[in-house]
Formats: sequence, structure tokens, C-alpha cells
Amino acid sequence: MNDTKHPAPKPISRRAFLGKSALALSLTPALGATFIPRPVRAASVGANDKIRVGLIGAGGMGCGDLDCFFGFPEVECAVICDVDDAHLASGVKACTRRERKAPDTVKDFRRVLDRKDVDVVIVATPDHWHALPTVMACQAGKDVYVEKPLATTIDEGRAMLTAAQKHNRVVQMGSQWKSCQHIIEAAEFVKSGKLGKVSMVRGWAWLDWQPEIGRPPDGDPPAGVDYDLWLGPAPKRPFNPNRFHYNFRWFWDYAGGLMTDWGVHLINMMLMGMDPRPPKTVCSSGGTYVQNDMRDTPDSQIALYEFPDYLLVWEHKSGMGTGLNGRSWGVSWSGTEGTILLNDAGWELIIEKRKANLDPEKHQSSGDPRPAHVRNFLDCVKSRKPPVLNLELAHHVSTVAHLGNIAFRSGRKIAWDAVNERIVGDRDADKLVGVKYRKPWTLPYSNRA
Repeated sequence: MNDTKHPAPKPISRRAFLGKSALALSLTPALGATFIPRPVRAASVGANDKIRVGLIGAGGMGCGDLDCFFGFPEVECAVICDVDDAHLASGVKACTRRERKAPDTVKDFRRVLDRKDVDVVIVATPDHWHALPTVMACQAGKDVYVEKPLATTIDEGRAMLTAAQKHNRVVQMGSQWKSCQHIIEAAEFVKSGKLGKVSMVRGWAWLDWQPEIGRPPDGDPPAGVDYDLWLGPAPKRPFNPNRFHYNFRWFWDYAGGLMTDWGVHLINMMLMGMDPRPPKTVCSSGGTYVQNDMRDTPDSQIALYEFPDYLLVWEHKSGMGTGLNGRSWGVSWSGTEGTILLNDAGWELIIEKRKANLDPEKHQSSGDPRPAHVRNFLDCVKSRKPPVLNLELAHHVSTVAHLGNIAFRSGRKIAWDAVNERIVGDRDADKLVGVKYRKPWTLPYSNRA
């Protein structure tokens, strides 16, 4: 089990975006679990205590997260979990490279949750494996740092939020830009009203570094990989290298393409400057226009959201990198007084030509936000306060991204009932809000399974 997500970009770089279960189980690990919860004492970490981590998913993103956690002296790693022996070895190296004690290794994430010496779980798996380990970790009394997007569906996100609230757990989504100081400052400028009435918000990602993935034949999984456990709740499919590790994100069975891979990051940024109300309607168009390969998800997509007081536009394109406003990726807020353009390099205020109330401004990047995001999470584990990207907000941001994909997949404009988390008047589109797990896997707290 691993997540080799391409990291979110570092500042001023467009290419580096950057045995027995305590909970359960009557079937073999490779086939899944019948979920039988029992009371588990919640973990408690004092202000000066060590924080003992269990890593679930030791791909590129997981090892990167673990290394960032190791930047803080109170962090220790007790155990690393992955279905791939090669990734387990990488995880162990991430520990020994930091002169930390070599952790135990396991292939079944439930063995991590069994352990009394784990306070915090890092979930850095492919997207289809975000929800269940997070929910079960909450039930086991663990706090969770889970990578974005929150899950593959809106219903999974709701189940995660319910579990965190019910079991009083600290859960942070790993979209580190929420902790980026220059993004915080730009969003505060927008919310201050100085930009005037904001009626249009845009986010875009044009990525020229993503190659075509081709059309390799199905075959056998690599040696040392438990492929059935990698699939887990996802549909049973023959092994194909394009549906595994990094490229899993281009298939609906496991992820949501660039809309949820990069879109969640940038939608998070866009919404930081706006009010918290949900969108009313969404429409989306796109397709595979650039790359001739076997992916399910579109390499080119535009989604238009109608919020109560403004429009939000998302667009992405693979294989091309010029982007809008000369930036391969970015965010803009457009108000009656001017427009703010923002990306990892900083932010810029461009004033309206007929306005004289503002002066142009330029602000440089505040640097890599990941350590601040992890520090916030660790502090909240100790204080029991909500983290900066708490699960309710993370669910809101991820839901916006999912709605763009639901509109695209249905081919229709959809109306969103946020109170009941339903798509109004469209049964086929509404089915995509829910989740259907491969038996015998089940998701506790799911409303739509």
C-alpha cells in the first residue's frame, strides 16, 4: 500500500509541487475484514511526551511526510506498513537516514492499529485507501494525518468526519498550503474587503512534465507485492502497471485525476479567501485531448461552480505548461478594485485601470509550508485543539473537487444540496456521491454504501 503522489511544488519550482486485530476480523488479511469494533482506550500525548508514529503507505509521499515529521525531535516511528516490500525498505531507510531506530514493518494496516505504541497514524496510501484506515484509526484511539484528497467520494469523507467527531480524534489533511504564510496573507487581503467585491475566482494547473502512460498489457504484479490487499475495497481488476503506484491517480477506481490530485490543493487556496458556503451548481467539460494513453480521467478539464455570491473556475491540462497569466499553475481572485495572482513564488496585486484606491503590490514566497503544517498537527495532538485544516474544512474542500468530477462524469449541470449531501433531481449523478466497496470490505459510518 503506497502513495507515490507527486509532491506539491516547492517554492519557485513548477516541477516539484511538490496476527489479531484490535478492531477485528474473521477473514484473512488478503481478503478483507468483517468490521467488529470494540472499545479501545484513546491515545493521550502530553506536552513533553514523544509522539509515536505509524506510517501507512511508504511510497514517495509517505516517506516524504515521515521525513518531515522527523524534523521535530519528539517524533518516533514505531512501525511502517506497505503492501510492497520495496516500499517497506524505502520507509526503513527514511528512518535510518535520520538516525532513527529501524521500525517494525507490516503489510496489513490493521496491524498498525493494533499497537499500543502508536499515537498517530500517517495515511499516505492511494486515494481509495484513505477512508477506511482513517476511520478505523479513529476507532482505535489514534490521531491521523491523512494525505489529500480526503477520499475518493463525498460519502467516504463524511464517514471520516463522523468517525473523527464521534471518537474525538485530531485529524489533519495534508494539503500543506493551508499553512503557507504568503497564501494566508493573500487570502486575508481578499477577505479584508480591500479587493472590493470579488465575483470571479480561478485556479489552474497546466503540467508539461507529465508524460503519456501508454497502453501496457496486463500481467503479474511485482514480486513482494500483495496486490489483492492493494486493491482492497476497489473493484477486482487484473494487474496492470498503469493502474498501480503513481499512475493509480488516472483511474476512477482509485482516484479522481488532476481534479482531486492538484485541484484539492488549489481549491483549498481559492476558498481560503472566500466565505465558507458551499456551491449551488456545477458543470464541467473535458476529455483526453493531449495524451494518447489508457487513462480514465481527463487530461483536459474545466469546471464552473456557481457559489452564492461568486463564480469559481477550475481548469487543468496535461502535456502543456504555459498556463494562465504566464504561470503553469496558480490562483486568482478578481474584485472590483483589482486582481490578486498567487502561486508558490508569491502573490501580486494588479489594480483595476479605472480605480485609484489601491497601489500595485508584489510579495515573495514564504518558503516550504510543509514543516509548519506538520508542526500545527503535532501541537494539536498535544493540545487537543482542532488543526488548521480540520476534517470539516477538509471535507468541504474535497467535496468541491468531487462535485467537479461528478458533473464531468454525468455530462450534466448538477445542483448540490449541501445540507443532505445529495445531488438534486439526478439519480445517476447522485450515485457518484456514494461509495461501493468490494466485499467483504465495509466502511463504518457510511451513509451511502
